[in-house]
Amino acid sequence: MTATEPETIHSTFVIERNFPWRPARVFSGFAQPALKRRWYAEGDQHEIQEFQMDFRVGGIERFRYRFREGHPIAGSEIANEGLYQDIEPEKRIVMASKMSLNGKTLVVMLTTFEFVPAEQGTDVILTHQGAYMDWPDGVTMIEMGWRGLIDRLQRSLAQ
Repeated sequence: MTATEPETIHSTFVIERNFPWRPARVFSGFAQPALKRRWYAEGDQHEIQEFQMDFRVGGIERFRYRFREGHPIAGSEIANEGLYQDIEPEKRIVMASKMSLNGKTLVVMLTTFEFVPAEQGTDVILTHQGAYMDWPDGVTMIEMGWRGLIDRLQRSLAQ
């Protein structure tokens, strides 16, 4: 073994957020394909190439997009493919997934969403465990991405 930087970085982070709605409503943001596409997949800086969602244990979720002109990596394609490992309606979703850039794996992830009834609605606890391949900034970028997505989910559910 050499004294070089590791090629694979392992990391876990947790994001907790309170939503002012009952668990059924918050859970629907993850379970309904049209709603999830709106907060999770759509965006100004990229064009969706594919979005498929089979929300059941053993179901696959695929999402591919290409960055638009003006983005630092315009023309590049991001692909996410996940497998729903566990779904307990209004309580928990566990998904194993992989993100690639132009066909090269960047990160393999296990993501758990917990929906906990709270005095003021629902607490959502996102636990993200990842193995990042040759992507030293990946941990920070993925966590920032999830924080932004959770904000988008909240805005989407408020509509």
